[in-house]
Amino acid sequence: MKHTYKITGMTCNGCRSHVEKTLQEVAGVKNASVDLEKGEAVIEMEQHIPWDIFETALQQGGGNYHILAPGTSESKSAEKGSKNDISETSSSEAAMTHSYKITGMTCNGCRSHVEETLRNVDGVIQASVDLQKSEAVIEMKQHIPVEVFEAALQKDGGKYHILAPGTSERKSAEKGSKNDISEANSEIDKSSMSHTYKITGMTCNGCRSHVEETLGKVEGVQSASVDLEKSEAVIKMEKHIPVEVFEAALQKDGGKYHILAPGTSERKSAEKGSKNDISEANSEIDKSLMTHTYKITGMTCNGCRSHVEETLQKVAGVKSASVDLDKAEAQVEMERHIQIGIFEDALQKDGGKYHIHSEGNTEKYQVTGMTCSGCRAHVEETLKKVEGVQSVSVDLEKAEAVITSEKAIPVTVFQETLRKDGSTYNIYLPGQDITAPPKPEKPKGKGTGTFYCPMHCEGDKTYDKPGDCPVCGMDLVEEVSLKAEKPLYTCPMHPEIQKDEPGSCPICGMDLVRMEPEASAEQKSYQKLLKKFKIAVAFTVPIFLIAMGEMIPGNPIYDWMSMQAWNWVQFALSLPVVFYATWMFFERAWRSVKTWNLNMFTLIGIGAGVAWLFSVFGMLFPGWFPEQFLSHHGTVHVYYEAATVILTLVLLGQLLEARAHSRTNSAIKELLKLAPNTATIVENGEEREIHTDEIEVGNILRVKPGDKIPVDGSIQKGQTNIDESMITGEPVPVEKAEGDKVTSGTINGNRSFTMKAEKVGDETLLAQIIKMVNDASRSQAPIQKLADKISGYFVPVVVLISVITFIVWAAFGPEPSYVYALINAIAVLIIACPCALGLATPMSVMVGVGKGAQNGVLIKNAQSLEHMDKIDVLIIDKTGTITEGKPSVEKVVPSGEISEDKLTSFLASVNAQSEHPLAEATVRYAKGKNLNYPEASDFDAVTGKGVTGTSEGRSVAIGNEKLMQEINAEVDKNLQQQVKSEQEQGKTVSYIAVDSKVVGYVTITDPIKKTSRQAISDLIEAGVEVVMLTGDNEVTAAAVAKELHLSGFKAGMLPQDKMEEVTKLQQQGKKVAMAGDGINDAPALAKADIGIAMGTGTDVAIESAEITLVKGDLHGVVKAKNLSKKVMKNIKQNLFFALIYNTLGVPIAAGVLFPFFGILLSPMIAALAMSFSSVSVIANALRLRGVKLD
Repeated sequence: MKHTYKITGMTCNGCRSHVEKTLQEVAGVKNASVDLEKGEAVIEMEQHIPWDIFETALQQGGGNYHILAPGTSESKSAEKGSKNDISETSSSEAAMTHSYKITGMTCNGCRSHVEETLRNVDGVIQASVDLQKSEAVIEMKQHIPVEVFEAALQKDGGKYHILAPGTSERKSAEKGSKNDISEANSEIDKSSMSHTYKITGMTCNGCRSHVEETLGKVEGVQSASVDLEKSEAVIKMEKHIPVEVFEAALQKDGGKYHILAPGTSERKSAEKGSKNDISEANSEIDKSLMTHTYKITGMTCNGCRSHVEETLQKVAGVKSASVDLDKAEAQVEMERHIQIGIFEDALQKDGGKYHIHSEGNTEKYQVTGMTCSGCRAHVEETLKKVEGVQSVSVDLEKAEAVITSEKAIPVTVFQETLRKDGSTYNIYLPGQDITAPPKPEKPKGKGTGTFYCPMHCEGDKTYDKPGDCPVCGMDLVEEVSLKAEKPLYTCPMHPEIQKDEPGSCPICGMDLVRMEPEASAEQKSYQKLLKKFKIAVAFTVPIFLIAMGEMIPGNPIYDWMSMQAWNWVQFALSLPVVFYATWMFFERAWRSVKTWNLNMFTLIGIGAGVAWLFSVFGMLFPGWFPEQFLSHHGTVHVYYEAATVILTLVLLGQLLEARAHSRTNSAIKELLKLAPNTATIVENGEEREIHTDEIEVGNILRVKPGDKIPVDGSIQKGQTNIDESMITGEPVPVEKAEGDKVTSGTINGNRSFTMKAEKVGDETLLAQIIKMVNDASRSQAPIQKLADKISGYFVPVVVLISVITFIVWAAFGPEPSYVYALINAIAVLIIACPCALGLATPMSVMVGVGKGAQNGVLIKNAQSLEHMDKIDVLIIDKTGTITEGKPSVEKVVPSGEISEDKLTSFLASVNAQSEHPLAEATVRYAKGKNLNYPEASDFDAVTGKGVTGTSEGRSVAIGNEKLMQEINAEVDKNLQQQVKSEQEQGKTVSYIAVDSKVVGYVTITDPIKKTSRQAISDLIEAGVEVVMLTGDNEVTAAAVAKELHLSGFKAGMLPQDKMEEVTKLQQQGKKVAMAGDGINDAPALAKADIGIAMGTGTDVAIESAEITLVKGDLHGVVKAKNLSKKVMKNIKQNLFFALIYNTLGVPIAAGVLFPFFGILLSPMIAALAMSFSSVSVIANALRLRGVKLD
């Protein structure tokens, strides 16, 4: 007899097969067939079996499923089943086992990762994954829906998927999702209920009211209340409404917002909602327009109103915009939701006078730059200080701020408040462009507007305006801008007219002329110092001539006026020098004393200041001084010439330093020159010239012969050769074909092509290189800490030596002893400049980093530059580092009558149907030989064995020996021996059979890069152990290690194993560098003393390692090591010169040689020597620009 029963609790094919198996095992059952879709079981039995026997069996098998007797409600049956279960079975539940398909696995690392993820799911007893079968067998305490496993895999990376047996990936995902919903809904109380959901995509009050209105219109909803700050919706409904119904309503009404079921991640919900939307609300949904109302501030007249209206209407996606001047409101009708920040950017770009705000008093903003709770609290506190703000709530995790205010406050007010606070935070309306942070008061020069101390006194601290360092007093240096300067054109008669392209003046009609580009902060600083220096020289030379007049025999100047009168002339001439040209030195000296950051300007200020004040006091009150201070004219000896000459010479040193600074970052400037200002865009078949700033991702650009490539992208049509020497340091032009990547700043050869823009603006490789060089130039090398430590004690010690010098000379010196004492004390203060010591390291680092960038070695910070020279062990990956990283055919070997070309044609014909990387390699090989091949039919991929198909009417099989056995193709012993020999060298070999007869084989290998052999040899010669850690098999790894004479190797390594190997070597006291692709080697790269990212630079995240090699070959490691060695040698030379100079200079200035040789050092000579000491250190650093790294 046959009976049909209802089954509840099934959600997937795994459930279905489990129930079917359980029912078939019941005594007396001949057969059981379960239908998942209908939720039914048809059971054939020898005699009638009560349904509760089946229920008991299902309960013992896991308890998640129930069987319903005909005519019984689900609820009643479940209760009854439950009671029978309690009375008739023991409380222990038997475990159940399900088999699932797994997709996305490619290696043993994948297999173990999936296995571990599944085992961690709550309720799983054991999980075993088979890589070859792509299957997982999971033993569980009770049934777990397949969606739970899928969610776990997605949460842990998202690359892998789990499928119930016999189910397609898409069907399984959709079906499981629907069953979950229907089962969950069946137990919901039918009375009025309230549910709380998460809402994503809301950015303003307009969004909030729009979502609230949409949800309120859903049938069965009694009320809906949406909270913008919490991003939540509380919905009261007559009966349970599935979340998909709400999602479909939101999608139908614009599609920007999403609703999340409680406890569901945003990503999972979005995927689920999207699938349901496809199945339940098909593509014919009428996407009605949405209307938002906004407040507008800044309008004063109808002209403003029409201007704002026009600007808003031009925004992409806006259907219409209507602005009301009286209400200061704008009603915007749009096809889809447009974030408020996009409107704000449009208004700012068009003048910046007007601002847009959401309805109501609450606005949501994005905040950048926060990294901890301290940042969050600081931003909250700063924004609360803005007038009119009532409350501020900042969320660190979401990087959001919700601000409630009495009136609409423009976002620029908040931006300016954060900027003035000196912080690195910024605030934007949702949708605003955050790639160019607003800094309204920055200088309009060529730089970034970011300034830093060249001696890094405060680490990486930066300033947003020019000035001097509060610690050392040095002039701040400006970072070089990442962008090429955009030319501006103006009218000679009406300079207020400025346009970014040639044309005519709208006022007078004259042709516009190109404006001279504004000088950089560096150039402005140099020009300012030069002007001051000229003034100082103009007034100092007369003072010097007057003072030296006594030494010139027969000098008539004292016949013209008395000495006292000439002293007053010297005083008058010194005023412009002291109080204008060099007053900044005294300001810096005073600041250094006030903050107790004693530096070179403390010494200069005290030395020159004492000389000048002594002179003034002596001139005004000569009677106060002992006789030995008086000249034969009866006046006190004055030292105006000493003070002014010292100050002028120090100013000369500053002038030379400013000039030298601009040369230290010349590497960046040279790179910046590579970026072209304009590009040719192709639109609708027409070409026109645009500025590179206007290029957007996806634009098609024409690159003509000899042109510089404007942005990063790939060739669409054409082929060429490109000179990449300015980026990689390699002189030979590189051949490029369709699909190949091209880099901004490189130079096209003699052919034209079109390219697709993929990375623009700050994302291009050139911009990243400049940013990295800027950052590295600002970073502090560990060796500098030694110089800083010395400098910290240096100034107080020098002041003490100066005081001791004065006392000793006053007590024991020859007459006039006080005069000698004063002169020598001043000389000690002046000559002991710690400036050379402070500049020794940063100057070399700045030049070295620039030199590296020109040679394709990008250094993240000075620390890695210093440590690179000390490495003992270099760990390298095989694939992509030593080898090319993609398989290629080495040879096709025929063994029968079929020729090599014909065999290659068969090979490509069948493999063209496969997506396997090895198959693609054979197709590339055939194309490379310009062979034509027909399209194969009857293609079949035999898992773990190979592929088969029909080409030109003949059956072709390509694969391993197992496939040959399967098709009864006998392999000749000689051929077998040849193949084995190839395999022992780590190569992949596939047999080729035509019409069930083996006719040859193909050898595929991952070739070793041409540069790897020489680079590894050079590193080993330099005393570096080179160890290869690879995930590949032992045979292949051994073959590569043997060929390259590596110090050691390990095969079958997972990312975790590589990290452990790095740790072991470090525990042995070795300095370890790790070179990898920066992605799958991330743990080891992070753990190593130096992480080196290998790659083209465009595909590798430059931030992922301390050093990035643009060209992506091991020769770059040799360059990096050589660069490190030369930079460290240069730094040590600088430190030696600076220390020797001070060690010898101070005692000579103090007069220790006077008793023996009668030698004294004039303060003026000391000032000259001190100024040139700093310049000599910079000059030595500049020598690095000429070194060779190969």
